[in-house]
Amino acid sequence: MSNRRNVYFFHPRNKETNAAVKPLQELAVKYDFTVVEQSKEANIIVSIGDDGAFLQAVRQTGFRDDCLYAGVATSEQLNFYCDFHINEKEKMIDAITSENIEVRRFPVLETTIDQETTFHSLNECLVRSALIKTFTMDVFINENHFETFRGDGMVISTPTGSTAYNKSVNGAVVDPLLPCIQISELASLNNNNYRTLGSSFILSNEHTLTLKLSNDNSHYPVIGLDNEAISTKHVDQIQVRLSDRQVKTVKLKDNSFWQRVQRTFL
Repeated sequence: MSNRRNVYFFHPRNKETNAAVKPLQELAVKYDFTVVEQSKEANIIVSIGDDGAFLQAVRQTGFRDDCLYAGVATSEQLNFYCDFHINEKEKMIDAITSENIEVRRFPVLETTIDQETTFHSLNECLVRSALIKTFTMDVFINENHFETFRGDGMVISTPTGSTAYNKSVNGAVVDPLLPCIQISELASLNNNNYRTLGSSFILSNEHTLTLKLSNDNSHYPVIGLDNEAISTKHVDQIQVRLSDRQVKTVKLKDNSFWQRVQRTFL
């Protein structure tokens, strides 16, 4: 941390939040950090809010892999990406002064639409019909046809995203130390015409998942990346793989991924 001294605070620009963030900015200056106004000038980016705010901070600052991200929660809700609470200034001081922190590396999804436009996401990529009806996709693992899916859609998640939407559709919780992606079905049809695996499956970072939409679809799928939907029109093919980049975050030594899982779900 000694050579990472430029801090950017990502937060809503309103009177209430500005007042809450000001003591954190003063605390940073007191311990020889420089508070900057532009995220591109920072090598530490601090999100203020909840996990959704953290996801937006990473997205709006470009999934940078040359800086550290840190999450500061403002509500009493449990958070996966926030190691600190805005009222825990003593805890922040202790982390700064005693170096009671580590660097955690989160895998990032890379989604390419029609081999042209590429997007990144930290939790998951959601593909589902924009209409209230099932739709059909041919599922390829690398170049090999795996299955023909018909249903509401699919959730493709990172290990850290495995505790989010993926878990709500009975996907597995995956250790983020494993570089992989998980594919979970949304209400698949299994009958004499369509047959899918019927359970979540996991691919290593060596594989690429390709979804080819059938010609009988409207070709207007909803594609969600974390907590944001992207605008799409005619889409024929979606490719998802694990990106080469990683998002580095501040991690307290007594706050591992599995400790977060335990306190959130058990």
